[in-house]
Amino acid sequence: MPDLPAGRELPDLPGLLDPGWVDEILLRGPDAEPCLFFEEPVRRAELRQLVRDRQAELAAAGLRRGGSLALCLAPSLALVANLLAGWRIGAQVALLDHRLTAFETEQALARLDPQVVVSAADPVVGGPARGFHTQRELVTARPGRPAAGPHALVQLSSGSTGPSKIIGRTAADLVAELDRYARLDGVPRAGERMVSLASTVHVLGLVGGLLHCLHARVRLAFPGRVTADGILATVAAAPEPTTLLGVPFHLELLTWAAAPPRLPQLTGMTTGGELVRAEVHEAFVDRYGVRLGSMYGMTEVGVIATDLFGAHRPELTPAPGIRLRAADGELLIAREHSPYLDLGAPPTAAGPARWADGWLRTKDSGAVDPRTGRVRVLGRLDSQVSIGGLKVDLTEVEHTLAALPGVSAAVVLLGSSIEAYFALDEDAGAGGPAGRAARVARIEAQLAERLAAYKRPRLLHLLDRLPRTATGKPVRDRTVLAAARAESRDPAD
Repeated sequence: MPDLPAGRELPDLPGLLDPGWVDEILLRGPDAEPCLFFEEPVRRAELRQLVRDRQAELAAAGLRRGGSLALCLAPSLALVANLLAGWRIGAQVALLDHRLTAFETEQALARLDPQVVVSAADPVVGGPARGFHTQRELVTARPGRPAAGPHALVQLSSGSTGPSKIIGRTAADLVAELDRYARLDGVPRAGERMVSLASTVHVLGLVGGLLHCLHARVRLAFPGRVTADGILATVAAAPEPTTLLGVPFHLELLTWAAAPPRLPQLTGMTTGGELVRAEVHEAFVDRYGVRLGSMYGMTEVGVIATDLFGAHRPELTPAPGIRLRAADGELLIAREHSPYLDLGAPPTAAGPARWADGWLRTKDSGAVDPRTGRVRVLGRLDSQVSIGGLKVDLTEVEHTLAALPGVSAAVVLLGSSIEAYFALDEDAGAGGPAGRAARVARIEAQLAERLAAYKRPRLLHLLDRLPRTATGKPVRDRTVLAAARAESRDPAD
């Protein structure tokens, strides 16, 4: 295990209740060392004291070892402190995204049934996208139920294709993932810096950002504004070698922004969450002159495979300790136990349908090279469809549409025929209904040049904005997309 003091082994509970791992793996380091950067830097001694203070507040609300806690906070110092305090008590901590509606949050809390909930006294409502917020906590005790198993962390899947799954991970599993990060070439090391654009509520920003940086003694900064200017200003604010961490949405934000300033400290960017189109990869590298790495992972597992230097595109190398295989075109990952929790809810498509006999189904199409062991992720398994007996990869159609001039984002689905939902850049969408109709006609003509007739969408739905999940992934739920279409200025197809 990484960075454990000599003579001390990983706590031997099945991963939930021994709080010692928090101090030993996440909070250790010189008192005066800055570790987190929000409005002001936070030193390790300050973070330890803040965690102890929050631990006392949570204990006063009745949280005990083996109890259950839910955090409904925006990315913030308050979120970090309450998360570590809950783990330090030995409780199970569930993370709920602050962007959920009140209805969605109550639904999630009804499924999780925690004993203590920490929410924001002043919830974030609208406004420009920010990398962090200032949160004043409101602690509420509930009847709830204690932790039902050995899981330290509970998260909800992104919900990009339907209802979220409840996923549990043990402390031992989180520490094992930190060990994988410690053994990867290309991740930030002690004395370096990371600017994270990925939400700390979700696995990329949580483990790949927050927990890795605390463990490896990397300085972690969050931009005040998640705009190209705001991100680049945060990079420029310190001289240490700096890596950006985000998803393709952030990558495109930076790629197509105005000419960036000179940033000698920027060493590269790592993206996860979805496939990066080749033209976006090339444009980013050309503009910034740094490496662009890719990371493939899941909420259920964390990091699975990487290509942090862009050396093997489109292939990735499995992370240390990860075993993958391909069966019937689907990528499978070896996992000793199922990560899915029902917590008293009715059975869903998770559970046996997603994990069996020690293998987790990713629902991603891909292949593993028997010679090199590298993996190629081809997209969602449900993107491979048959049209009139001919195979069509909806991911290919989607990338082709999204790459057209003026198109800002696209989702392609199969209904009664191939359907595309897409949004235009602001300039491309100007000119009122007539201008937008003319733009759509040009897009149809461009698709006809680039795609065989059987691959082309039969329906093009123009949206004002393509709905995205809390992690920045395009939503693929047809009900949500239909609602967005109905709310658009010109909903005609």
